[in-house]
Amino acid sequence: MTDGRAIWYLSRGTGVVTLILLTATVVLGIIDQQRWSSSRWPRFVLDALHRNLSLLVLCVLATHVATIVMDSFVPIRLVDAIVPFGSSYRPVWVGLGALAFDMLLAIALTSALRVHLGHRAWRIVHWLAYAAWPVALVHSLGVGTDNRSTWMLAIAGVCASGVLAATWTRLGGTTSGEQQQPRQATVSQ
Repeated sequence: MTDGRAIWYLSRGTGVVTLILLTATVVLGIIDQQRWSSSRWPRFVLDALHRNLSLLVLCVLATHVATIVMDSFVPIRLVDAIVPFGSSYRPVWVGLGALAFDMLLAIALTSALRVHLGHRAWRIVHWLAYAAWPVALVHSLGVGTDNRSTWMLAIAGVCASGVLAATWTRLGGTTSGEQQQPRQATVSQ
């Protein structure tokens, strides 16, 4: 897979798939925060899906970064994918991608170390997901060869609609026909 076109297609495809998976992860996180469940969809399934989808996002994102760096058509180095706004190629747009990448790495690392950090510290860093998603969305609309194509704009619109709908539901109450499980206080012994 050293063919330039294959790498180009893989980098484009993994970028789009990362945006879609990240959107699904954010929506699941918002729904999970509401303590939503149903008889067909218990909370532990939602928790596991959110966690596993988050790991998949990181794998696809790592492939996106690796293929972008391997692609010789654009001069993006590994450091450009990690350090925001230092790239010579479209520094703002690539910088936004690097910023989203860094925020997602911080979320992943603190999630892996959650038992050592404590819930409060983990929760504060986990709020970066609410910042990383729109930064990633803007990155996808500002860079790449497909950023203004109808299909890419449609995908971005569906992603934005999904996050807005989940946020609206969270702010406005329960969804019709489903139940929210109330938060239960833990009893210390």
